[in-house]
Amino acid sequence: MSMIGTLIEKEQVDKFKIIPAEIDNSEKFMSRLQSALRLGNEFKSKTDIVFNTEEGPMRIETTVWSLTDKYLQIKHGILIPLRSLIAVEY
Repeated sequence: MSMIGTLIEKEQVDKFKIIPAEIDNSEKFMSRLQSALRLGNEFKSKTDIVFNTEEGPMRIETTVWSLTDKYLQIKHGILIPLRSLIAVEY
């Protein structure tokens, strides 16, 4: 399955202005993100995350470090708003 979004390095995330996705899928993705968090912490496995920016959808392959009801956190303390998520795959 080909994922949408331009693949970027996770270190580049903060160079983009992250905006909300057309549809807020925060709740839909929550259990998937909790699984991704577990996979990252226990097995160091990466998750493909697509989020919306002013330049269009961007995709990263990363480990989810932590999760709140509004954000997911990746390496270097970078926060991605759940409202900006378009896809979560692992």
